[in-house]
Amino acid sequence: MNQPLIESSAIQKRMANAETRIFKAVFPNLTNHYDTLFGGTAMSLMDEVAFIAATRFTRKKVVTVCSDKIDFNKPIPAGTIVELVARIVHVGRTSLRVSVEVFTEQMYSEGREQAIVGQFTFVALDHNRQPTSVL
Repeated sequence: MNQPLIESSAIQKRMANAETRIFKAVFPNLTNHYDTLFGGTAMSLMDEVAFIAATRFTRKKVVTVCSDKIDFNKPIPAGTIVELVARIVHVGRTSLRVSVEVFTEQMYSEGREQAIVGQFTFVALDHNRQPTSVL
């Protein structure tokens, strides 16, 4: 009867250890005609950090199968720093869901704000590219 608690505790620890953070400077080559971070670039960066977190959790080959609602809450201007934070939020049998938050901060002043949030679902694949257990 204690086994599920031990497994749950081990999974929680793996989830915590898989948290991944990436920092980027928003240079003009990453912006749109409004001089803010291009949405497609933001989504690409979010998928990348989510992929890394999923791989760190599973230590298996994973592929993105879904990007859920992505909320662009604040524009991210050129000349700022962004931090992308990916956390495993759900573990299934062959899939897992990763939440990604994007924070923005000015380069030369204090303060940080959440600008974007979204979720990505990944499936673990075996050597035949068939779904396999994430654990």
